[in-house]
Amino acid sequence: MSIENQNHTLESLLETVRDQSARKADYIAQTDSLQVRTVERETGNETQVILEAEGGEPTKVLTANGVAFDQMTTKAGLDVRTGRRLQQSYPDVLDHALNRIHQQESRSAMLRTFDDSLSLNGGTLRAVVSDKFKTFDNPDLLEAVLPTLIESDAEWQIVNAQITDRRLYARFKSLAITGEGSAVGDLMAQGVVVGNSETGHGSVSVAQVVWTLACLNGMQTANKNRTAHLTSSRSDGDTWAMLTDESKRLDNSALSSKLRDITAAYASREMFESVLAQFRVAAADVVTNGMAAAQPAVAALGSILKLSKAESSSVLDGLMRTIQQPGYVGQPLSRATMVNAVTAAAHGADADSVSDWQSLGGKVLDLPANQWAAVASAPVAMAA
Repeated sequence: MSIENQNHTLESLLETVRDQSARKADYIAQTDSLQVRTVERETGNETQVILEAEGGEPTKVLTANGVAFDQMTTKAGLDVRTGRRLQQSYPDVLDHALNRIHQQESRSAMLRTFDDSLSLNGGTLRAVVSDKFKTFDNPDLLEAVLPTLIESDAEWQIVNAQITDRRLYARFKSLAITGEGSAVGDLMAQGVVVGNSETGHGSVSVAQVVWTLACLNGMQTANKNRTAHLTSSRSDGDTWAMLTDESKRLDNSALSSKLRDITAAYASREMFESVLAQFRVAAADVVTNGMAAAQPAVAALGSILKLSKAESSSVLDGLMRTIQQPGYVGQPLSRATMVNAVTAAAHGADADSVSDWQSLGGKVLDLPANQWAAVASAPVAMAA
């Protein structure tokens, strides 16, 4: 068995993961041993973090990327917007504030870097996280889930994959586990999405995705497992910090085993058929006033999902595209239509927002009856 590889996506993903893994280095440091300085660049000011040995001699100069910079400033009590404004307009004020806080409120932190060990000035600071951060990195995730998919008879194909400064995402669909959803012609396929953040921006995750094949909209179902990098209690975190490297390796090995089992379960035909049944029920949950109430219905849904006006507009655009797809042409406006309208918004989203839109689609499918009633009873739109 194998995973069908569109446009070399899988090779590109694995190559990037291998390259990043070779350059990764983590440092545990007290913040009072760090010095922050902001330097001018033609493309805008950059903030550097200098690791100091005893006596104040620098041992490494790291340039903070956007993720690490935002983590430093938010831990110092600044919101992201203020921190970035100080960096560009008042760098001396920023440096003084951060260095003073690091000295007066010293704590232990893990600095996650892409490191050039041969150079004092080589390296990127990519995250500043707790010293209790559990390192289960991207190679660990892929080594756990890819063999499970390869050994399956579901004929998996990688749809897309991204590695951003915040997260890794890899989305797969089955070529063998398919079926009709809400109507004749609405062809759907089983899918799985895996994710991870090495930089403190999310858990290790595996989730079921159901793909609408006409548009390749993906909807994340409620079948999702998350494993946090940080423990939920201080005592557990302290215990993690006490563990030897071998104990940590065994802990990660247990997590890998769990992920393999979860991936196999979420990727099964039984899970897929269960979601198809939900879609068929959702097709009968119609908006009373039909397309004449499309805009008010989307507004009501946006209020429930806490969408901005721009995001609700994206959903309305997605609805207009959905009603032209096979399985939806000439059909009543329904909850199933709204699911696809929401997931369609993922096509115009940045990489870190795609999974959010796909998860929102799953929430629409699972809306409680009283919330769906607010959408279904939307009035006819007023003429402009």
